[in-house]
Amino acid sequence: MNYKQGDSGAVVRQIQKILNVYPDSKFGPLTREALVAWQREHKLTADGIAGPRTLAAMGISAMTAKSNPYPQVICNNSVGLKKSKRRIDYIIVHCTATREGQDMTVEDIRRQHKKQGWSDIGYQYVIYRDGSLHLGRNVDIAGAHAEGYNAHSIGVVYVGGLENDPKKEYKELKAKDTRTDAQKAALLSLLMDLRKLYPTAKIIGHRDVDRKGKACPSFDAKTEYRKV
Repeated sequence: MNYKQGDSGAVVRQIQKILNVYPDSKFGPLTREALVAWQREHKLTADGIAGPRTLAAMGISAMTAKSNPYPQVICNNSVGLKKSKRRIDYIIVHCTATREGQDMTVEDIRRQHKKQGWSDIGYQYVIYRDGSLHLGRNVDIAGAHAEGYNAHSIGVVYVGGLENDPKKEYKELKAKDTRTDAQKAALLSLLMDLRKLYPTAKIIGHRDVDRKGKACPSFDAKTEYRKV
């Protein structure tokens, strides 16, 4: 989701507060001017548009916790994140391997994982298609998301990861980066905050450690987040 001159609403108001301009919730010329200056200061593309990377750098998601209808949502900032008591060496990014446009909740994933014999949902954090961030397994408890790496890692998953071709059976669907703009912003923001909590941890994708050659998370997370 991009916010630019002419837009209005709650997210615009959040942006204005960070920019220290009058928060009237209307993205006007003064807001754009202030945003360009802010982007230059933070070494971002100074285009006056609050896209996923700018929103993430500001620590806000396209969907706020207050406006989101789902339970267990948390604010996407380090204040709302609990630091694990475990040693964390890796932050591993996953996808739910569901069709593009298909929603899935924490409870859906939990039920799915329990059917496989697991005690709980395998991931610590889940990002819905609307960009909202939800709690999964307690971060103090080792997850069940990357064999051989669970003890010292945090599992982050976004909903999606497969193409949506109605003519194909599920097993025939190809991997696809289905992240929405809101998911991209929320994922980047979350990883930036997790980096603050675990400064020495490596950010990688499931495919970087999976022995079966899975495409998960359907994009090269290790490369995309190498500078986070």
